[in-house]
Amino acid sequence: MTPDISIIIVNYNTGILLTRCLDSIRKENDDKIRIIVVDNGSVDDSLDLLQADFPEIELIANRENPGFATANNQAIKRCDGELLFFLNPDTELEPGCLQAIRKFMNAHPKVGLAGPTILNRDGSSHPAVEYRYPGSRYGGRQFDDLPGKIAWILGAALVARSSVIAAVGGFDTRFFLYAEDIDLCLAVRKEGWLLAEIPEAKVMHLEGQSEKEAPFAEVMERKVRSDLLFLEKHYDVATVRKIRRVRLLESRWRICCLRCEDFFFDLSAEKKEKLIRYEIMSRLYGHVGGQGI
Repeated sequence: MTPDISIIIVNYNTGILLTRCLDSIRKENDDKIRIIVVDNGSVDDSLDLLQADFPEIELIANRENPGFATANNQAIKRCDGELLFFLNPDTELEPGCLQAIRKFMNAHPKVGLAGPTILNRDGSSHPAVEYRYPGSRYGGRQFDDLPGKIAWILGAALVARSSVIAAVGGFDTRFFLYAEDIDLCLAVRKEGWLLAEIPEAKVMHLEGQSEKEAPFAEVMERKVRSDLLFLEKHYDVATVRKIRRVRLLESRWRICCLRCEDFFFDLSAEKKEKLIRYEIMSRLYGHVGGQGI
């Protein structure tokens, strides 16, 4: 039987969580799926666990980490099913998820990309749908003519028609990690397709597991650089300059306040992380690509 859903999972040092994700897929007992795992140079036991316990999956093992977008594109090239299901390794499918995806996408032919309902570990719902793009409050009405009201969907679990992904050229590989889901959703809408949430399909998500061992400053730098890339790709120069100026002023004000507080009191761990974040924002928003604001 030809698979109609190709499940693509990009893994980086999340071996145990990946096996739980694959177990949840296996429990669906679905013979119309294809699973491709792209490992981005993991140094944990991910590859050993996969080869020992999941011989049915197709594995692409990268020696180094080329980034999340590039890894997804590697797998897309191998897929020939009607639907692509991009799934994070720190997720688990709730029973009936795959069948709910099929039913929804068949019933809504104008939807090019959709997201399952995301649940936290305790079963509470996790916001997965956004109605505005980063910086859109400064960008005028340039996105008002796009179809639907949903701007983008959390990239932890995304379902897309393979024809739509082919039309937009897959993920933009300039996004190493973060904001690639926002960029992809915008590209899909620009092709005239709707975005949607699939209420009956549920996925539990443990957020940020692949980055949990990375230094906080390193993670924040990647996030801010991705945000800047999105802004510079989709807004005109004047709008980007305005956004950078506003965020630069905000970050410098926050730095000033936190440093004053630190002079008189010891900052909590949370506020120390805020200070790091604002210092990174100040540096990157104030001086990008050799050009000041």
